Amino acid sequence: LYNIDFDPSNIIINETRKEFEGDLTVVIFPFVKIAKKKPEEIGDAIGKKLSSKIEFIQSTNTVKGFLNIAFTDQYWIDKLSEIGANENYGFQAKNDKTVVLEYCGPNTNKPIHLGHIRNMVIGYSVAEILKANGHNVHKVNILNDRGIAICKSMLAWKKFGEGETPESSGIKGDHFVGKYYVKFNDELNAEYLKWQQTDEAKEKLATFSATKDGEKLVEQGTSDEKLKETFFKKYKNDFTNNESTLGKEARQMLLDWEAGDEAVRELWKQMNEWVFEGFNQTFDRLEIDFEEHYKESDYYTSGKEMVQQGLNEGVFYQKDDGSIWADLEDKKLDHKILLRSDGTSVYVTQDMGVAQARYDKYKMDLSIYTVADEQNYHFKVLQGVLEKMGKAYASGIHHLSYGMVDLTTGKMKSREGTIVDADDLIEEVVAKAKKATLELGKIDDFSNEQADELFEKLGIGAIRYYILSVNPKKRMTFDPEKSVELEGATAPFIQYSYARIQSVLNKYGNEVNSTFGINSLEPLERELIININNFESVVKSAGTNFDPSEIAHYTYNLAKLFNKFYANLPILKGEQANIDFRIYLSNLTGSILKKGLNLLGIKTTERM
Repeated sequence: LYNIDFDPSNIIINETRKEFEGDLTVVIFPFVKIAKKKPEEIGDAIGKKLSSKIEFIQSTNTVKGFLNIAFTDQYWIDKLSEIGANENYGFQAKNDKTVVLEYCGPNTNKPIHLGHIRNMVIGYSVAEILKANGHNVHKVNILNDRGIAICKSMLAWKKFGEGETPESSGIKGDHFVGKYYVKFNDELNAEYLKWQQTDEAKEKLATFSATKDGEKLVEQGTSDEKLKETFFKKYKNDFTNNESTLGKEARQMLLDWEAGDEAVRELWKQMNEWVFEGFNQTFDRLEIDFEEHYKESDYYTSGKEMVQQGLNEGVFYQKDDGSIWADLEDKKLDHKILLRSDGTSVYVTQDMGVAQARYDKYKMDLSIYTVADEQNYHFKVLQGVLEKMGKAYASGIHHLSYGMVDLTTGKMKSREGTIVDADDLIEEVVAKAKKATLELGKIDDFSNEQADELFEKLGIGAIRYYILSVNPKKRMTFDPEKSVELEGATAPFIQYSYARIQSVLNKYGNEVNSTFGINSLEPLERELIININNFESVVKSAGTNFDPSEIAHYTYNLAKLFNKFYANLPILKGEQANIDFRIYLSNLTGSILKKGLNLLGIKTTERM
């Protein structure tokens, strides 16, 4: 029109806002400077030009700096047929990009908790979304199965367990081991309280009172009791490391484990097996899967070898005390310890070994770590260290960072005393789904088995959807009551919408007809087709942004729109052509809802 080159990526096209006539809106303002005309003139000229060239444009109109374009009904009818004929609609063809996606990452000294649930459902869903975008995705887990915390559980069981097992106690394996982790801390606290009465403790307190910090507290009018409380709270870690008999025994057990002590290794293996069995039960119930489980214990030595290699090559440096460090100042980070003076590894050392092992096996282009945002610095360091070593896979490291998750109340505490554990949360939400369903009285003809299966689908779906509907980067609060509601943005609402579609199809009773004798659309039919047409771009966007909430919002809006369509337009009444068309539209809506929910790891149900 103006004989000027213009980069197409600078053209902005959005969906037309509801209050204006049109399907798509072109933002005119970027063209004003080069066309040297008013936005309205440019919009009108472009609209006329497009209308003369493209037969499926029905009309155009310019409002200030925005050109609104409306397509013909026939265009959208044809588009519906095209989408319906493509079984893989919304999903991309396989490409050659390989992704390794890590999620979960539990410690083997306690059960999976609420934070792990958010981690797992985000990681699982992002993996499914990336598969839908054509990538070759490997889902993996890292089990933090060694270290001082695990030794604390082992020591407590050895000292106080009297041969008890998960089988003899009837306690799920991970909860059983977690019970002894709590037992260790209870015994440590008792030991600490007793020590606080000793002359040695009183001398430590007196020394603290004479320090700058202590004198400052005294000047502020702090009572002797409060001063004492402040000191002993602050000194707890020092006591565990220096004076505690239990602390000394736990550290010795860790040294014995590292030295390969047979008895310690056997106990470690047995307790980890109990935990893994418990973890797997939770994974199965949440329907979380992994292609491979990596164990920290298998890779901490290879990480040490990589550090030694980096030292030999001059990439890292060693201090006088024997500790090995990486200088990351050129990456706007600080100096990071990689091996302690006693030769023991740190977390980043182990991650180095695991990263190399994964690259050796998968040759991944992208390595995604689903870990809470408190570890943002850690993954910058991991990437920086591997870049220093010249590792080809370093640039592909991506930290899928997510915010913490809280409960609306503090009532649901773990049986292990410190956290909200996954099993308790699942039980509570499934129970709430059962209660809400039974109150509606619509499943009286279900067998007990069918009913239990439904409650499980609703409860697990409610947990996953409520978490995934929030952008991963945001901190969130989980509300068990709201998660199972049948109104609003919840999984049960979307599942109910899908079940409603299946009910309509059953009443129709015929095979869905893919040819329709209509050439005009009702506004709601048109809106529903346009929404279905957006599914592919939403899946692409969710993959680019690693954000399942885009899928969650899309499925809710599609379900809400279908219910509006269902309430306002008779599907099974009227002329046969209209019935056939609306059945086709309903069936395709159900198919897209199911695909969307599958990407979130949520199951549909034919009846509710």
